[in-house]
Amino acid sequence: MALDSNERPGQPITKFESMLKTDDVYFFDAEDFEDIIHHYLNNGKVALGKKAIKIGLQQHPDSIELKLLDVEVMVFENHLEVAERMLDELQLLDSTNEEIYIQRANIYSKKDNHEAAVILLHKALELSDDGFDIHALLGMEYLFMDNFQLAKENFMMCVSFDQEDYSSLYNVIYCFEFMEDYDGAIYYLNDYLEKNPYCEVAWHQLGKQYMAKKMLNEALASFDFAIISDDTFIGAYFEKGKVLEKLRRYNEAIENYEATITIEDPTSHAYLRIGKCHEKLHNDDLAKHFFYHTVHEDPLLDKGWLAITDFYYRKKDYKKALYYINKAINIDEENSVYWKKSAKINKALENYDEADFAYKQAVDLGNFELETWLSWTEVVLQLDDAESAFQILQQGLEFYPEEAKLWYAVTGVHLLLKKTAKAKISFSKAIKLDLDTLSTFKAKFPQFYPLGWIQDIISEIKRAS
Repeated sequence: MALDSNERPGQPITKFESMLKTDDVYFFDAEDFEDIIHHYLNNGKVALGKKAIKIGLQQHPDSIELKLLDVEVMVFENHLEVAERMLDELQLLDSTNEEIYIQRANIYSKKDNHEAAVILLHKALELSDDGFDIHALLGMEYLFMDNFQLAKENFMMCVSFDQEDYSSLYNVIYCFEFMEDYDGAIYYLNDYLEKNPYCEVAWHQLGKQYMAKKMLNEALASFDFAIISDDTFIGAYFEKGKVLEKLRRYNEAIENYEATITIEDPTSHAYLRIGKCHEKLHNDDLAKHFFYHTVHEDPLLDKGWLAITDFYYRKKDYKKALYYINKAINIDEENSVYWKKSAKINKALENYDEADFAYKQAVDLGNFELETWLSWTEVVLQLDDAESAFQILQQGLEFYPEEAKLWYAVTGVHLLLKKTAKAKISFSKAIKLDLDTLSTFKAKFPQFYPLGWIQDIISEIKRAS
């Protein structure tokens, strides 16, 4: 039995869902079907959207708008060839419909042909009376093409159409940040806030730009205004806490992190920051308390385990530090920082084989810091493996060819390997690079420092300088 939609009260979506639960069939205007379909697609209910399209086309088989919504779903589900055939048919019926060009652009975008997508979107823009959505699509295409300037300009157009389009506002700031134009972002946001003085999102973003420029007092004021605009804005409290930490106002920082906990459920990140603040205040028991709260709240947060590791490392309780760094590594074994920390702890415990392995892991994962090469060399020398020490130093010199400390270490290793001639060459290079770090050679290789030829070179360099 078919009923006229006016015979049933209520909004089209309510009536449509009522119809699905019964054997009745209601008639809707094509515009009502468009609203229903948009509602489902915008809320991720694609199956219901497809059902509405099917029924809509049964009632309005000639509706181009409904057919275009059918194409939109086809593109979303990657049925691109079918969608293109449908668009060819629709273009014969209405060659000035901007939605046809938009959907063709979406197909090209799916095929990673972003240049072609941009051309079609500009054509759609020429045909459109309201280009808000098209500018958003253009912005995304330019992002795919790494053209951040044009992406920014299109997202700015979106914001100019709708001051509350925060998604586009975020994208504008993202473009400024990627181009490292923090001054431009600050100018833009201040201009935006002249028109929207109570926009917490803009104040929050402004504070982050000031932080990037290390303008901490300005950042603090911005986050305060964000909180005034919305006193439940957790992100503003958290960022304000970070600024206060940088200003060494740790008690105030703790208050802001605690505010995030009272507004919503506690987060491991808030506990971690509170613990760090107490650590800076030398409240060791409270610091440890909050670090343990961190890993209790989120056992997979490797930074929590690292914080506990660092706590015990500073206390020189290396056995506990090793236990907790192993926890962090078990969660993220691809993290070079954790392996380096493991190496330092094992070195302190004189577990030189384990330290050697950990340093190798750290380097394999991309840790090429000067300290890593020097400390790793010390470890393998403790294992009486001068040949490996030389190989490690050679790798280090690829990254730091003019680093005197490495050349002093090479000198010591050459002498251990009885290669005096090579030792003289490396020592001469080291001392010419930096006489002031000669003390490192004396500290690491005291048995070689008194050698006559070494003292001769030292005296010669000192006279020359």
